[in-house]
Amino acid sequence: MKHIVAVLLLLGLVSASAASKKTEKGFVSIFDGKSFEGWEGDTKKSFRIEDGAVVGGGLDAKVPRNEFLSTTRRYTNFVLRLEFKLLGEGKANAGVQIRTERIPDHHEVIGYQADMGDGWWGSLYDESRRRKVLAKADPVVVEKILKRGDWNTYEIRCEGPRIRLFINGTQTVDYTEDDDAIPLHGIIALQIHGGPPSEAWYRNVRIKKLP
Repeated sequence: MKHIVAVLLLLGLVSASAASKKTEKGFVSIFDGKSFEGWEGDTKKSFRIEDGAVVGGGLDAKVPRNEFLSTTRRYTNFVLRLEFKLLGEGKANAGVQIRTERIPDHHEVIGYQADMGDGWWGSLYDESRRRKVLAKADPVVVEKILKRGDWNTYEIRCEGPRIRLFINGTQTVDYTEDDDAIPLHGIIALQIHGGPPSEAWYRNVRIKKLP
């Protein structure tokens, strides 16, 4: 099967992203690229679907506040893979929430975030809880691997208290939670951060459950 995919790639009959999905055993898509089925959030103003991707924010006006598009399902141990790009100048920021919960009657969420944005790329942040970086990526490493303004890949591995982050195949964080009171399960959410005009694009979101 791998040889067939390689030939198709050479002939240009299948895209690299499509080929990778075909060879990812155990992974299932959780965003169909056409609808918000299985997701919830502000899909009237903050999020839209464009070219098979979720797009948060906009480049023509300031982003009023943090907004999150979240799964309706909860996950515990898993490998999450997706592609992302962040557009905008200066303090453009976004992130991928994991093991998270929505705060009742509020636009915010609480939980771990695989961060995006200058000074934050590849780091693990604790959104609305401890409100700090739990594990910071090496900016020298990130600068070598990140494709600014273009598509990149994020892989997030959650196994028990251990969380590992990878950008474009390179590990940026290996964190182990030492607080037994922190839940090891929750929703997945895609963020656009409040601030200057900016867009966060997400596509090919797929997950593999682990024991």
